[in-house]
Amino acid sequence: MSLLRQMAIGSVFLAATVVHAQAPQQVRQQVPGYYRLAVGEYEVTALFDGYNDLSAGLLKGLSKEKIRALLSRESISGDKLPTAFNAFLINTGTHLILVDSGAGHCVPETAGQLVPNIIAAGYTAEQVDTVLLTHLHLDHVCGLVDPDGKALFTNATVYASKAEADYWLDPAHKAQAPEQAKEYFDIATHSLAPYRAAGTFKTFVAPQSPLPEVQTRSGAGHTPASTMYRFTSDGAAITFIGDLIHNAAVQFAHPEVAIRFDTDPAEAIKAREDEFSALAKNGEWLAAAHLPFPGMGHVTGDGKTFNWVPVMYGPYQRAAHVPYLK
Repeated sequence: MSLLRQMAIGSVFLAATVVHAQAPQQVRQQVPGYYRLAVGEYEVTALFDGYNDLSAGLLKGLSKEKIRALLSRESISGDKLPTAFNAFLINTGTHLILVDSGAGHCVPETAGQLVPNIIAAGYTAEQVDTVLLTHLHLDHVCGLVDPDGKALFTNATVYASKAEADYWLDPAHKAQAPEQAKEYFDIATHSLAPYRAAGTFKTFVAPQSPLPEVQTRSGAGHTPASTMYRFTSDGAAITFIGDLIHNAAVQFAHPEVAIRFDTDPAEAIKAREDEFSALAKNGEWLAAAHLPFPGMGHVTGDGKTFNWVPVMYGPYQRAAHVPYLK
């Protein structure tokens, strides 16, 4: 082989080595946690606040072996239940409404992304004028305030069910609660304190509604007065169910499975079965706080067992006329 040819081949290998060495660094960062969906004329934006791993032992009503088998079908191994913290933003054209606020500073290791993701989605916390709380557990109210207890949604009126507020904000109920549950009362009180002081925390009794755009109905069982919120527009509808379900792999197939956090498991099971049956019949959208992000989709089923059909990633609004390719 001639010296010139050897040099040419060597140059090729050298160039390849240089190109490989100059590859960009890995980004190692997830895309912003928001997903948009058109529901009639309303814009619904799912917001990812973070996640936590719950213990599978928290699920009650089915043997450990059956629960593990159901989880393994979803490639979930071990004792951990991956659980998202989802909140939702609804732009009706008149109001910018936030449903729940995530775990925020209460789970600093893996949550607290609500406000950054609101900004990534094109809004600001100051633009939110209404917050609707499904219930007052920490993973729904902690995102209302910063670690110093200052309100994050300074222009919003915050709403919750009257019975829910009466329970969690009452020192007498806290005194009667088990020791391990007292923190829940403290966090609810702390998270709502700046809004109560400003006169911007208000309550309602379902089916009364704080806004004309939303319908309310009881989802009690998980907490004494959990509330579901249903929005309808131009023939479409979506219901925000809060903690009616915690794990898709288990509780759609077996809605009779409760979780240890339920204050009244039997009531929670009935609420879940009734709502899933209704959604399976009417085909409306569902949005849930703890299903895998974005937590929106449809329910199918026969009234006893159900299936989860998560929203497919796609454009905000699908074109009216799409060529059908055979």
